[in-house]
Amino acid sequence: MALETSRVAYERARQSIGAGVGSGLRAAMLPHPLFVREARGAHVWDLDGDRYVDYVMAWGPLVLGHSDPRVVEAVREVATRMQVVGTGHELEYLAAEAVLDAVPHGERLLWSNTGTEAVQVALRLARAATGRRRVLKFARSYHGWHDSVYAGLAESDSDRPAVAASKGQSPSVLDDLVVARFNDVAMAERLLADAAERDIAAVLVDPILSNGGVEAPTADFLPTLRSLCNRYGAVLVFDEVIAGFRVARGGSAEKFGVMPDLSVFGKAMAGGLTQSAVVGRAELIDQVTAGVVHAGTFNANPLALAAVEATMRVLADPAVYESLENISVDFERAVGGVLGAVPGRGSLNRVGSLLQYVPEGGDTGLHGTGGLWGAILEGMLRRGFLFMPSGKVFLSTAHTTSDVAATAEALDKVLCDL
Repeated sequence: MALETSRVAYERARQSIGAGVGSGLRAAMLPHPLFVREARGAHVWDLDGDRYVDYVMAWGPLVLGHSDPRVVEAVREVATRMQVVGTGHELEYLAAEAVLDAVPHGERLLWSNTGTEAVQVALRLARAATGRRRVLKFARSYHGWHDSVYAGLAESDSDRPAVAASKGQSPSVLDDLVVARFNDVAMAERLLADAAERDIAAVLVDPILSNGGVEAPTADFLPTLRSLCNRYGAVLVFDEVIAGFRVARGGSAEKFGVMPDLSVFGKAMAGGLTQSAVVGRAELIDQVTAGVVHAGTFNANPLALAAVEATMRVLADPAVYESLENISVDFERAVGGVLGAVPGRGSLNRVGSLLQYVPEGGDTGLHGTGGLWGAILEGMLRRGFLFMPSGKVFLSTAHTTSDVAATAEALDKVLCDL
């Protein structure tokens, strides 16, 4: 793979787009961002026509792979009739009914466009319901780039504010955050015992630490959060923008058997289009009829909801999740086996079809992964395999055992070259 045309395209993009990319973390791709002309199934083609096996999957949304014909046809049919209309349309409730049918605790929902927006809506609902202002979140979790939740890696067992993760953040809004450690039940108990005094309205948790190494919750962690929220009057919010509809049809509530008050969904729900939703208890959602403002010109636009309705229909087939699990197990065994054959190469963490490369004795994070991963990333790209700079790996039903076998073979060669 020459990659030269992508390099030239990147240099041109930098003349008109900040950092040369549409979303900041894409600039971390090594040796530079890949520019794609076409995407189908488990593959993308660059500007030179070279094909890559894609394990980025648009950073998570494409459970069914690129350009799934059932999703594409549903969107095409609606696009010939309308795009965005600013009025009600039947797909609003048809798609909502399909989502609520999938989510165990879903009584009502609100449509939004991105996960970042939907998290803000969920927290506004929690604050309105409780009359409190602060949010307990967990270190190494990511809930979008908005000032009020984009905190650094500080961990707190006191009432001190979180640490800004970006230049230009307003320091005042970070006072609304209390940061705990994921899977630390004792810390959660200590902080939430004073929920009223600390003014904690909500517990915001990614049930799988998706951006912090793909760490699964311990058996008692989520049940304890549920119990503590019940006892101390806080709203339990699951951020399932990454895990939702990927680890199970009903998301983390189905997989782990713990029902939050609200869940935030995005990414996988629309088969590749931009859509998110806040799903949960009717009494919380219905606050939008009693003074809680929820707005957005493109909320519930027909094209996105056509994709949601079509995707939900496909995901209702249990064979989808059986296929996802099988290919993910295959990847873990084959690629993980190559890594594990020699000490010091690192390993894989896996929860369902969400995987993470973990360097030997190193850390993983939203912005990148240490150890060998940078060299692996570039070496695999040059052999026709596209991965993320963070080391996360997303599988889809479009990936095949032959894709996985080729990936393992290429990785072995890359590591030998290193």
